[in-house]
Amino acid sequence: MEKSQKPIERHPLEPFTPEGAKLLMLGSFPPPHERWSMEFFYPNWINDMWRIVGHIFFGDRHHFEVAGAKKFDQEAIVEFCTERGIAIYDTAREVRRLLGNASDKFLEVVTPTDLHALLATLPDCHAIVTTGQKATDVIMSVFGCSEPAVGDCSEFEMAGRTMRLWRMPSSSRAYPLKLEKKAEYYREMFAKEGVL
Repeated sequence: MEKSQKPIERHPLEPFTPEGAKLLMLGSFPPPHERWSMEFFYPNWINDMWRIVGHIFFGDRHHFEVAGAKKFDQEAIVEFCTERGIAIYDTAREVRRLLGNASDKFLEVVTPTDLHALLATLPDCHAIVTTGQKATDVIMSVFGCSEPAVGDCSEFEMAGRTMRLWRMPSSSRAYPLKLEKKAEYYREMFAKEGVL
């Protein structure tokens, strides 16, 4: 099928924007729905985002897993993110999957997220955390900021607000780094942003 003939897929979730959120985590786009283990962000059972967070905040990578089931505890994750002030969304509203998977390499962004409008709903947010290269590229193209090294941040101005862009290692297992090593990068970022 030609690239232009692939169906356009609209984002199935609305932005998660708890009141008082201090940071906004942005991926690129969710995986196909058949890979979801819950109706929330980073839903793929083999994606380690919630294991990284469990390891950092609770000393247990299995903290957000439902015992005996290959699924994450959505209610516990939503409660945690609300309490800690973590907003979550993705940098694309509409995409074409060129290979039918969730790999950034094979996602064509048709309609990017209106990040200015999204951040306008998060007045206490001063940090954007990207969890992949495509998300980082979109942020740089929208705000004209420089690309930080993995695990580091760069600053930019947006509507009179000083923002930090953090580039974190991907939580996908395709990213060749042990979970504990990824967690070290995330721990430092969460600590510097006053979330930990």
